[in-house]
Amino acid sequence: MNDSSASASSDVAHTLLNDTFLRALLRQPTDYTPIWLMRQAGRYLPEYNATRARAGSFLGLAKNPDYATEVTLQPLERFPLDAAILFSDILTVPDAMGLGLNFVQGEGPRFERTVRTEDDVKRLAVPDIDATLRYVTDAVSQIRRALTDAQGRQKVPLIGFSGSPWTLACYMVEGGGSDDHRTVKSMAYARPDLMHRILEVNAQAVIAYLNAQIEAGAQAVMIFDTWGGALADGAYQRFSLDYIAKVVAGLKREHDGVRVPVITFTKGGGLWLEEIAATGVDAVGLDWTVNLGRAREKVGARVALQGNIDPSVLFAPPAAIRTEARAVLDSFGNHPGHVFNLGHGISQFTPPEHVAELVDEVHRHSRAIRAR
Repeated sequence: MNDSSASASSDVAHTLLNDTFLRALLRQPTDYTPIWLMRQAGRYLPEYNATRARAGSFLGLAKNPDYATEVTLQPLERFPLDAAILFSDILTVPDAMGLGLNFVQGEGPRFERTVRTEDDVKRLAVPDIDATLRYVTDAVSQIRRALTDAQGRQKVPLIGFSGSPWTLACYMVEGGGSDDHRTVKSMAYARPDLMHRILEVNAQAVIAYLNAQIEAGAQAVMIFDTWGGALADGAYQRFSLDYIAKVVAGLKREHDGVRVPVITFTKGGGLWLEEIAATGVDAVGLDWTVNLGRAREKVGARVALQGNIDPSVLFAPPAAIRTEARAVLDSFGNHPGHVFNLGHGISQFTPPEHVAELVDEVHRHSRAIRAR
């Protein structure tokens, strides 16, 4: 088999020059293990920093489809990655709800208004996606065009994404990032009625948002449950997983006759691997604390797995990076259904040349594994 559009099944877009990523998500055989990196368009790249400087701010970058397209494509111009991911931010949804998102230098995201009182919760509503988040769907469409050549052949697939209902709620209640999530977890335990109302609105908003991205051209979508692992067992299921399952059930799983795979990633979610796999997703993202081989034995017949090298490995010398990449690939073994990724987002301090070493070794060694 080859990875050209000529070999594509009915489940995968026929115009793709490289459909390896989508095939892996659907647990179909591939010639090698595809790789993309969470936060692959970001501050570790000097060209990204130059574009961000032209945009004037992070939001100026994210809310301008031209800039968003430019930075989405930058890592693909440097590295032979197997997927592009929309450049945006998970907090665009609560911003569209009128909470007033700002990024403070050295502090990260901040909202002008929080959602903490009964009145705050009562006012919360699913935003009109076309009216408030058109810049995102316009960027998706523009990126798809930029990935496509004059013959209508697309270089690699495009991933859309959203934060999970719980992760969005963490920022909305806390007003920004938090070390202990004290305010949002206190609400969950003391006023679960309010928390469930927030999560229900968020779930419906995420469904509408991801479906709009799919309609605009996203060929796979990912749900980032960054703070699910901050919850206790039991609370995780009630306040995070149940709403992820609701989102997955509401998504368009096919567009223009082609399957649209869904990935979910709970940082710190290894404890709940089998439950996450049961939500109906096509793939489960794993952080670096999970043994990939054992994870495959547990759920590999049901879902693909994405991950899961420690991002800090990219600060090691090239030989060590290649050794660790081989260890991850060998752990999964010669089986369908693996997308190589980091166990979390790439650090802004990562040397770009080390990323090149990782991508090369993943492609090289996985081809060697297939040839055995």
